Amino acid sequence: MKKYFITGLLVLVPLFITLWVLSTLIHTMDQSLLLLPEAWQPKHLFGFNVPGLGALLTLGIIFVTGLVATNIFGQQLIVLWESLLARVPFVKTIYSSVKQVSDTLFSDSGNAFRKAVLVQYPRLGSWTIAFVTGTPGGDVVNHLHGDYISVYVPTTPNPTSGFFLMMPKAEVIELDMSVDEALKYIISMGTVAPKDHLTKQLRFQQTTQQYR
Repeated sequence: MKKYFITGLLVLVPLFITLWVLSTLIHTMDQSLLLLPEAWQPKHLFGFNVPGLGALLTLGIIFVTGLVATNIFGQQLIVLWESLLARVPFVKTIYSSVKQVSDTLFSDSGNAFRKAVLVQYPRLGSWTIAFVTGTPGGDVVNHLHGDYISVYVPTTPNPTSGFFLMMPKAEVIELDMSVDEALKYIISMGTVAPKDHLTKQLRFQQTTQQYR
């Protein structure tokens, strides 16, 4: 009885969590329909809401924005828009900070979250997975002696929260592991090991069994 119950949980829990995340994401993206005139909204046209239309509209807006921003005219509009925001003191600070972070995270030329590493945290002898976010800058560099790198240590099972650390590069071990594999490893609390690790472990077990 207990075995069947646990098996059912293992099947249904990932499915329900996936559906919940997708439902929340689609519901959030559907809010873009509020940008349309009331006469164009699905509730007015069809008499009921159509889930997912707002998500399609959001994706369309993102695609069109990227299409416009890649040509000369669009780039000039972006420069004009940013120059207008730069004249508003409080908005300028928020916008510039968010833009720097987004450019670092999502740009193809950025190095943030492109590499998984192994660091000792929260004490010596205790190891965890972190992601390289760059190198220390500003006045911080004047107080750090040696070669340092900046890393983000995510918490488990929620990797969206974590700790920002600046550590000596010599104390950081680069992992032969993709960011996706590292995230799965963190979210699963170490129960879902990367495929390469499982393969090496299986080969080691087979080798040891041959010599027994």
